Amino acid sequence: MRALAATWCSAWLDAWANRRSFWTQLVVMTINDSVWVLFWILFFHRIGEVRGWDTEKMLLLFAILTTAAGIALGVFANARKVGQLAGDGELDATLTLPVDPLAHLLARRIDPSLIGDLAFGPILFALAGGPTPERIALFIVGSLCGAIVLTGFLIAAGSLTLFVGGRGEQADLAFQAALILASYPIDFFGGVTKILLFTAVPAAFISSLPAELVDSFTFQTTATLLGSAAFFSLLGIALFRLGMRRYASGAVWTRA
Repeated sequence: MRALAATWCSAWLDAWANRRSFWTQLVVMTINDSVWVLFWILFFHRIGEVRGWDTEKMLLLFAILTTAAGIALGVFANARKVGQLAGDGELDATLTLPVDPLAHLLARRIDPSLIGDLAFGPILFALAGGPTPERIALFIVGSLCGAIVLTGFLIAAGSLTLFVGGRGEQADLAFQAALILASYPIDFFGGVTKILLFTAVPAAFISSLPAELVDSFTFQTTATLLGSAAFFSLLGIALFRLGMRRYASGAVWTRA
C-alpha cells in the first residue's frame, strides 16, 4: 500500500509539474461542463418536464456524472488506457514491480483535464442539488458507485485487447458509449436500448440510478448500486488478470 500511495503521489506531482498546463486543462473542462449545464437549463425552460425529469433533477444527474467521471478518468486516468498499453506492449515495466499490476496502473497517471470534472461536480451539486446532510452523503455514495462502475467497465473493455488483439479500440468504444449515454436520463430511453444501459453499457449505474438515489432514497436502489459497483469492479479485475496470462512482452520499457 505504501508503494502504491507513493506512486499516486508521484502521479499528482507529474500532473502538477506544469502548473500553467494543469490549470488551463482544468479551466477548459470546467467551461465545457458549464456549456452543458446551460444547454440543459435552456432545454427544460423551453420544453418543460420530460418523463419526470426537470432542470433540478437533470443538474443533479450531471453533477454526479462529472464527479464520477472525474474520479474514474481523472484520478485513475489509466483505466481507459489498459487496452492501448497492452496493445503497445508497455506493461513490461509494471510487471517487474512488487505490487499488483492493475493497482499500479490505476495509480500511475492523473489527467488534469478530467480533474476539472471532479472539481465541477461537487460545486454544481452545492449550487443546484439542494444539499442537506442526507443528500450530501447520498451524493458521495452515488458518485463513488458510479465511478467504480465506470472504472471497472473500462478496465474490462480494455482487457479484451489481451484476448482479441488490437490497440485498445474496445476501450475507446466503451468510453464513448458510456459517457454519451450516461449524459442522458435513463427514462429518455425505452425497450431494448434501456435494457442495454443496465447490462452491456452500464450507463444507468453511472448517473441515472445515483441521481435517483439522491432524489428519492430507497434501500432497493442503494443495494442495486452497491451490487453493480461490486460486480463491475470484480469483472474488470477478473478479465485483466485472465488477460495477463496471455500477455506477450513487447519489450517496451516505459512508465505505463
